[in-house]
Amino acid sequence: MEKRKTKKEIVKMLLRNNELDEKDEEELLDLLIDQPISIDVDKQEEAKMSIGDKIADKVSEIAGSWTFIGLFVGFLIAWIILNGVVLAKADPIDPYPFILLNLVLSCIAAIQAPIIMMSQNRQAEKDSLRNQNDYRTDLKSELILEELHNKMDLILKNQKKIIKYIDSEGDDYDKINNEK
Repeated sequence: MEKRKTKKEIVKMLLRNNELDEKDEEELLDLLIDQPISIDVDKQEEAKMSIGDKIADKVSEIAGSWTFIGLFVGFLIAWIILNGVVLAKADPIDPYPFILLNLVLSCIAAIQAPIIMMSQNRQAEKDSLRNQNDYRTDLKSELILEELHNKMDLILKNQKKIIKYIDSEGDDYDKINNEK
C-alpha cells in the first residue's frame, strides 16, 4: 500500500514548483475542496486587539474626520481672535506670535502621529491577510475550475465515443435490414 502524502508535503512540492503527479493533484484538490480556506479577517483581527489598539483606531477615526478638522480650525481661529484682538489691550494668555498655541499644536502632533501610524500599520496587516485570503480562494477556485474542465473534456470524449458507437450500430442495423 502506497503512503499518502501529507498536506505539508504537497504544499512543499508546490512551493518548490515541482510537477505534481495526478494522484497528488487529486489529494490536493480533495484537501482544498473539503476544507474551507477563507477567513473573516476583521473578526480575527478584532479578537486579538488590545485596548491600546482600540483607542488608536478610535483616535485615528476621529482625527481623520472633517468634523475634527472643522472643530480644530474653529479652535485655532477662536484662539487667535481671543488672544490677538479681544485680549490684546488687556493681558492676553498667549500674545502674538502665539508661542503657547505653537507648543500645544506641536504636542498634539507629536502624540497624534504615532497613534495614527499604529492604526495604519494594523490596517496594513489586515490588508495583507485579506490579500493572502484572496490568493488562497483564487487558487482554490482555479484548481476546482481546472478539475471541472478536465471532467467536462472527459465527458465530451466519452460522449463522442458513445455517439460513434451508436452510429456504427445503426449502420450495421441498416445493412442487415437492406439485405433482407
